[in-house]
Amino acid sequence: MAAKWIETLTGSLEQKKQYREHQARVDAMPEPYRTTVRALQRYFTYYAGVTDGETLVAMLGDHVDLWERAAVDGTPVRDVLGDDAVAFAEEFALAYRGTEWIDRERARLRASVATALGEPADGSEKGRAERRARRVPEVHALSGYSSSSGWRAR
Repeated sequence: MAAKWIETLTGSLEQKKQYREHQARVDAMPEPYRTTVRALQRYFTYYAGVTDGETLVAMLGDHVDLWERAAVDGTPVRDVLGDDAVAFAEEFALAYRGTEWIDRERARLRASVATALGEPADGSEKGRAERRARRVPEVHALSGYSSSSGWRAR
């Protein structure tokens, strides 16, 4: 009973346990792998924007697996990273994109604008088709385009 109450407040205890296990594996890595992994994980916290704990733990676990394998095989860090560590980190994080915090804000912005314009806030295709039908003649009138004669000089 107490565990469920604590998890409600702090998040999944199992995910925290997995995270600590991943960090212990990082601590056991030889240099320069350990420092590289820590630097990349720090970058992930800023760049990845993952809001789901399960996805974050999976991403960090796979990341540690990759570097453990490289350390065991003796693969040089630069051979794994390539020339650009930032590009590597961002490409790696893209594989784990799920729902991000900005997705909620994008949806909120779209709904607010639609509501302000008296349109359906759900972003349905019917609503988009109606908006497009209203907007196209206005844009053509402003731009000087006519469907019968094409573009004309103003």
